[in-house]
Amino acid sequence: MKKIYFQGTFGAYSHLAALEIDPNSKIIPCKTFDECFLKASSETNSRIVIPESNRITGNIGIEYLIFKYRLNIYAEYFQKIEHNLLGQPDSKLSDIKDVFSHAQALSQCSKFIKKNNFVEHVRADTAGSAENISKNKIKSEAAIASSLSAEIYNLKILAPNIENESGNATRFLIMGKEVSQPNFENKKYITSFLFKLKSKPAALYQSLGGFAINGVNLTKLQSYPEQNSFESYFFLCDLDGHIEDTKVQKSLEELGLHCQDFHVLGVFEADKFREK
Repeated sequence: MKKIYFQGTFGAYSHLAALEIDPNSKIIPCKTFDECFLKASSETNSRIVIPESNRITGNIGIEYLIFKYRLNIYAEYFQKIEHNLLGQPDSKLSDIKDVFSHAQALSQCSKFIKKNNFVEHVRADTAGSAENISKNKIKSEAAIASSLSAEIYNLKILAPNIENESGNATRFLIMGKEVSQPNFENKKYITSFLFKLKSKPAALYQSLGGFAINGVNLTKLQSYPEQNSFESYFFLCDLDGHIEDTKVQKSLEELGLHCQDFHVLGVFEADKFREK
């Protein structure tokens, strides 16, 4: 049986995503993102499901691990995020004074929290907050988490879908050690890669010229400092197209001339969620 690792506790949105992606796998929680990447690096047949960015609050902050471990990306998956206020089975919304959750979940539900004058408490993750609420059994405390967390930890949904914006979604990456990519067919693909430029003036400007000349669309271009450095930066990129497409190949060859480090992270089909 294939293993899928996720960061957090059972009931986390990453757990929910893993269940949607492959319900027949053995789904295993890890305390940290680093632990997830380590597991996938040492176990050939395992996968990790990692949140990469959120439509509302932006990047999750795992880029340095992508750069460090350089695992292959097999697919992307967009998970609709529906936050719920969870409390004790005998509590009501009017009983709640303190609310616990991950910083991003609190931020994504800020209007509801302010409207009800709740006191916020930042915790490591959403499902872990739900688990603690369940154990503490304090009527005035609630957690913001998934409906799956309510089921797992026997909590009551006091208020469903409390997020500020109904279109909220998180993009997850399915990653692992083995290099694998789909055959080039008449489908929409994404090629994901990272690079580090040679130190010279206008290096970024010159390096991107090949994409413009060949008509290749970059859907993501973000820079990040290398760990423990503010002088050396790497870039994470996504482009529309398959690496075997001639115009994509020419663009990446042009980019390579300006790089001191270049690595293809994966080629995968674009999730149909992008068309919505």
